[in-house]
Amino acid sequence: MRVFGDMWRYLSDGANWTGGDGIAALLGQQLLLTLTALLMAMVVGLPIALWLGHLGRGGFLAINISNVGRAIPTFALLALLVVAPWPGTDQLGPYGRAGLATLIALTLFALPPIITNSYVAMREVAPEVREAARGMGMTGAQRFWQVELPLGLPLVVSGLRLALVQVWATATIAALVAGPGLGQIITDGFFRSNYGKGIAGALVVAAVALVLELLAALAQRAVDPTRRGTPTGGHTDALSVTGATLDEPAEPVG
Repeated sequence: MRVFGDMWRYLSDGANWTGGDGIAALLGQQLLLTLTALLMAMVVGLPIALWLGHLGRGGFLAINISNVGRAIPTFALLALLVVAPWPGTDQLGPYGRAGLATLIALTLFALPPIITNSYVAMREVAPEVREAARGMGMTGAQRFWQVELPLGLPLVVSGLRLALVQVWATATIAALVAGPGLGQIITDGFFRSNYGKGIAGALVVAAVALVLELLAALAQRAVDPTRRGTPTGGHTDALSVTGATLDEPAEPVG
Protein backbone atom coordinates (compact mmCIF):
# COMPACT_ATOMS: atom_id res chain seq x y z
CA MET A 1 0.00 0.00 0.00
CA ARG A 2 2.95 2.32 0.62
CA VAL A 3 3.89 2.07 -3.07
CA PHE A 4 0.44 3.23 -4.13
CA GLY A 5 0.63 6.08 -1.64
CA ASP A 6 3.94 7.15 -3.17
CA MET A 7 2.37 6.88 -6.61
CA TRP A 8 -0.52 9.13 -5.62
CA ARG A 9 1.81 11.69 -4.03
CA TYR A 10 3.91 11.79 -7.19
CA LEU A 11 0.88 12.26 -9.45
CA SER A 12 -0.75 14.86 -7.18
CA ASP A 13 2.39 17.01 -6.95
CA GLY A 14 2.00 19.76 -9.54
CA ALA A 15 5.76 20.19 -9.79
CA ASN A 16 6.02 16.73 -11.38
CA TRP A 17 3.74 17.82 -14.24
CA THR A 18 5.63 20.95 -15.28
CA GLY A 19 9.01 21.62 -16.80
CA GLY A 20 10.91 20.01 -19.64
CA ASP A 21 11.07 16.67 -17.85
CA GLY A 22 7.59 16.83 -16.32
CA ILE A 23 4.77 14.40 -17.03
CA ALA A 24 2.96 16.78 -19.41
CA ALA A 25 6.05 17.40 -21.55
CA LEU A 26 7.01 13.72 -21.69
CA LEU A 27 3.42 12.78 -22.55
CA GLY A 28 3.51 15.24 -25.45
CA GLN A 29 6.81 13.76 -26.64
CA GLN A 30 5.41 10.25 -26.62
CA LEU A 31 2.26 11.32 -28.45
CA LEU A 32 4.40 12.97 -31.14
CA LEU A 33 6.55 9.85 -31.42
CA THR A 34 3.48 7.60 -31.62
CA LEU A 35 1.57 9.64 -34.19
CA THR A 36 4.64 10.11 -36.39
CA ALA A 37 5.39 6.37 -36.41
CA LEU A 38 1.73 5.62 -37.16
CA LEU A 39 1.70 8.13 -40.02
CA MET A 40 4.88 6.63 -41.49
CA ALA A 41 3.37 3.14 -41.27
CA MET A 42 0.19 4.36 -42.98
CA VAL A 43 2.17 5.97 -45.82
CA VAL A 44 4.13 2.74 -46.37
CA GLY A 45 1.52 0.07 -45.65
CA LEU A 46 -1.88 1.41 -46.70
CA PRO A 47 -1.27 1.97 -50.44
CA ILE A 48 0.34 -1.44 -50.90
CA ALA A 49 -2.25 -3.39 -48.91
CA LEU A 50 -5.27 -1.60 -50.39
CA TRP A 51 -4.02 -1.95 -53.95
CA LEU A 52 -3.16 -5.65 -53.57
CA GLY A 53 -6.55 -6.23 -51.97
CA HIS A 54 -8.28 -4.43 -54.84
CA LEU A 55 -6.43 -6.56 -57.39
CA GLY A 56 -7.00 -9.75 -55.40
CA ARG A 57 -3.33 -10.61 -55.59
CA GLY A 58 -0.40 -10.84 -53.22
CA GLY A 59 -2.37 -12.16 -50.26
CA PHE A 60 0.35 -14.64 -49.34
CA LEU A 61 2.96 -11.88 -49.45
CA ALA A 62 0.89 -9.31 -47.55
CA ILE A 63 -0.18 -11.64 -44.75
CA ASN A 64 3.19 -13.32 -44.27
CA ILE A 65 5.07 -10.02 -44.19
CA SER A 66 2.71 -9.07 -41.38
CA ASN A 67 3.33 -12.35 -39.58
CA VAL A 68 7.10 -11.83 -39.78
CA GLY A 69 6.63 -8.30 -38.45
CA ARG A 70 4.78 -9.61 -35.40
CA ALA A 71 7.53 -12.12 -34.66
CA ILE A 72 10.33 -9.52 -34.47
CA PRO A 73 10.96 -8.26 -30.90
CA THR A 74 10.65 -4.49 -31.05
CA PHE A 75 13.27 -3.77 -28.40
CA ALA A 76 15.79 -6.09 -30.05
CA LEU A 77 15.16 -4.32 -33.35
CA LEU A 78 15.58 -0.93 -31.67
CA ALA A 79 18.89 -2.01 -30.14
CA LEU A 80 20.17 -3.12 -33.55
CA LEU A 81 19.05 0.11 -35.21
CA VAL A 82 20.74 2.24 -32.55
CA VAL A 83 24.14 0.66 -33.19
CA ALA A 84 23.70 0.55 -36.98
CA PRO A 85 26.15 2.66 -39.02
CA TRP A 86 23.79 5.58 -39.66
CA PRO A 87 22.84 8.68 -37.63
CA GLY A 88 20.25 6.81 -35.59
CA THR A 89 21.91 7.76 -32.31
CA ASP A 90 22.01 11.48 -33.12
CA GLN A 91 19.47 14.03 -32.03
CA LEU A 92 16.48 14.12 -34.37
CA GLY A 93 14.63 17.32 -33.58
CA PRO A 94 11.83 16.78 -31.04
CA TYR A 95 12.33 13.00 -31.20
CA GLY A 96 15.53 13.25 -29.19
CA ARG A 97 18.48 10.92 -29.05
CA ALA A 98 18.10 7.76 -31.13
CA GLY A 99 15.02 9.38 -32.64
CA LEU A 100 15.49 7.89 -36.09
CA ALA A 101 16.09 4.39 -34.76
CA THR A 102 13.04 4.62 -32.48
CA LEU A 103 10.78 5.86 -35.28
CA ILE A 104 11.88 3.06 -37.63
CA ALA A 105 11.36 0.39 -34.96
CA LEU A 106 7.88 1.68 -34.06
CA THR A 107 6.90 2.06 -37.71
CA LEU A 108 7.81 -1.55 -38.44
CA PHE A 109 5.85 -2.58 -35.34
CA ALA A 110 2.77 -0.72 -36.62
CA LEU A 111 2.80 -2.26 -40.11
CA PRO A 112 1.36 -5.78 -39.42
CA PRO A 113 -2.16 -4.79 -38.25
CA ILE A 114 -2.38 -2.04 -40.88
CA ILE A 115 -1.37 -4.29 -43.77
CA THR A 116 -3.44 -7.29 -42.66
CA ASN A 117 -6.67 -5.42 -41.98
CA SER A 118 -6.41 -3.22 -45.07
CA TYR A 119 -5.84 -6.18 -47.39
CA VAL A 120 -8.66 -8.22 -45.85
CA ALA A 121 -10.99 -5.18 -45.92
CA MET A 122 -10.70 -5.04 -49.71
CA ARG A 123 -11.05 -8.79 -50.21
CA GLU A 124 -14.11 -9.02 -47.95
CA VAL A 125 -16.31 -6.77 -50.07
CA ALA A 126 -19.16 -9.03 -51.22
CA PRO A 127 -18.64 -10.42 -54.76
CA GLU A 128 -22.19 -9.47 -55.75
CA VAL A 129 -21.45 -5.85 -54.82
CA ARG A 130 -18.36 -5.90 -57.03
CA GLU A 131 -20.34 -7.41 -59.89
CA ALA A 132 -23.10 -4.84 -59.52
CA ALA A 133 -20.55 -2.03 -59.69
CA ARG A 134 -18.92 -3.62 -62.72
CA GLY A 135 -22.33 -4.02 -64.36
CA MET A 136 -22.96 -0.31 -63.90
CA GLY A 137 -19.90 0.34 -66.04
CA MET A 138 -17.61 1.53 -63.26
CA THR A 139 -13.89 1.48 -63.97
CA GLY A 140 -11.48 -0.26 -61.60
CA ALA A 141 -10.56 3.03 -59.97
CA GLN A 142 -14.23 3.98 -59.54
CA ARG A 143 -15.03 0.61 -57.97
CA PHE A 144 -12.14 1.08 -55.55
CA TRP A 145 -12.94 4.64 -54.46
CA GLN A 146 -16.75 4.53 -54.57
CA VAL A 147 -17.53 0.96 -53.51
CA GLU A 148 -14.68 -1.09 -52.05
CA LEU A 149 -12.96 1.54 -49.91
CA PRO A 150 -16.15 2.95 -48.29
CA LEU A 151 -17.33 -0.57 -47.40
CA GLY A 152 -13.89 -1.71 -46.21
CA LEU A 153 -13.06 1.48 -44.32
CA PRO A 154 -14.28 0.28 -40.88
CA LEU A 155 -11.92 -2.69 -41.02
CA VAL A 156 -9.08 -0.47 -42.26
CA VAL A 157 -9.66 1.89 -39.34
CA SER A 158 -9.75 -1.13 -37.02
CA GLY A 159 -6.18 -1.92 -38.08
CA LEU A 160 -5.14 1.69 -37.50
CA ARG A 161 -6.85 1.62 -34.11
CA LEU A 162 -4.93 -1.47 -33.04
CA ALA A 163 -1.65 -0.09 -34.38
CA LEU A 164 -2.19 3.22 -32.56
CA VAL A 165 -2.68 1.66 -29.13
CA GLN A 166 0.13 -0.86 -29.62
CA VAL A 167 2.62 1.78 -30.72
CA TRP A 168 1.64 4.12 -27.88
CA ALA A 169 2.25 1.43 -25.28
CA THR A 170 5.47 0.25 -26.93
CA ALA A 171 6.89 3.76 -27.35
CA THR A 172 7.97 3.70 -23.70
CA ILE A 173 10.98 1.60 -24.78
CA ALA A 174 12.48 4.76 -26.29
CA ALA A 175 13.69 5.63 -22.79
CA LEU A 176 15.97 2.56 -22.82
CA VAL A 177 18.07 4.24 -25.52
CA ALA A 178 17.77 7.72 -23.98
CA GLY A 179 14.81 8.59 -26.16
CA PRO A 180 11.80 10.77 -25.31
CA GLY A 181 8.51 9.90 -23.66
CA LEU A 182 6.96 8.66 -20.45
CA GLY A 183 9.29 5.68 -20.39
CA GLN A 184 11.81 8.03 -18.76
CA ILE A 185 9.63 8.24 -15.65
CA ILE A 186 9.13 4.49 -15.52
CA THR A 187 12.78 3.54 -16.00
CA ASP A 188 14.08 6.27 -13.69
CA GLY A 189 11.63 5.31 -10.97
CA PHE A 190 12.50 1.63 -10.95
CA PHE A 191 16.23 2.28 -11.44
CA ARG A 192 16.27 4.46 -8.31
CA SER A 193 13.96 2.08 -6.40
CA ASN A 194 11.34 4.83 -6.39
CA TYR A 195 8.59 2.39 -7.29
CA GLY A 196 5.81 4.88 -6.74
CA LYS A 197 7.26 7.08 -9.49
CA GLY A 198 7.68 4.13 -11.85
CA ILE A 199 4.11 2.94 -11.31
CA ALA A 200 2.82 6.51 -11.72
CA GLY A 201 4.42 6.67 -15.15
CA ALA A 202 2.93 3.31 -16.08
CA LEU A 203 -0.50 4.44 -14.90
CA VAL A 204 -0.38 7.55 -17.08
CA VAL A 205 0.59 5.40 -20.09
CA ALA A 206 -2.32 3.03 -19.40
CA ALA A 207 -4.80 5.89 -18.93
CA VAL A 208 -3.80 7.57 -22.20
CA ALA A 209 -3.98 4.20 -23.97
CA LEU A 210 -7.62 3.88 -22.86
CA VAL A 211 -8.40 7.39 -24.13
CA LEU A 212 -6.77 6.66 -27.49
CA GLU A 213 -8.66 3.38 -27.75
CA LEU A 214 -11.96 5.17 -27.06
CA LEU A 215 -11.28 7.90 -29.61
CA ALA A 216 -10.23 5.37 -32.25
CA ALA A 217 -13.33 3.26 -31.55
CA LEU A 218 -15.52 6.32 -32.08
CA ALA A 219 -13.70 7.05 -35.35
CA GLN A 220 -14.24 3.47 -36.50
CA ARG A 221 -17.92 3.71 -35.71
CA ALA A 222 -18.19 7.04 -37.53
CA VAL A 223 -16.81 5.65 -40.81
CA ASP A 224 -19.02 2.55 -40.80
CA PRO A 225 -21.55 3.10 -43.63
CA THR A 226 -23.87 0.39 -42.30
CA ARG A 227 -24.18 2.19 -38.96
CA ARG A 228 -24.79 5.53 -40.62
CA GLY A 229 -27.41 4.19 -42.98
CA THR A 230 -29.27 1.64 -40.83
CA PRO A 231 -31.75 2.52 -38.06
CA THR A 232 -30.86 1.46 -34.54
CA GLY A 233 -31.73 -2.15 -33.90
CA GLY A 234 -31.64 -3.10 -37.59
CA HIS A 235 -27.88 -3.14 -38.16
CA THR A 236 -26.59 -5.60 -40.68
CA ASP A 237 -22.85 -5.67 -41.49
CA ALA A 238 -22.05 -5.19 -45.17
CA LEU A 239 -18.72 -6.88 -44.51
CA SER A 240 -18.07 -10.19 -42.86
CA VAL A 241 -14.65 -10.29 -41.23
CA THR A 242 -14.59 -14.06 -41.07
CA GLY A 243 -13.72 -16.53 -43.75
CA ALA A 244 -11.61 -14.09 -45.79
CA THR A 245 -10.68 -15.38 -49.24
CA LEU A 246 -6.96 -14.84 -49.73
CA ASP A 247 -4.19 -16.58 -51.60
CA GLU A 248 -3.62 -18.16 -48.18
CA PRO A 249 -6.13 -18.24 -45.25
CA ALA A 250 -5.91 -15.16 -43.08
CA GLU A 251 -7.82 -13.34 -40.42
CA PRO A 252 -8.00 -9.61 -39.81
CA VAL A 253 -6.34 -8.20 -36.73
CA GLY A 254 -8.44 -6.48 -34.09
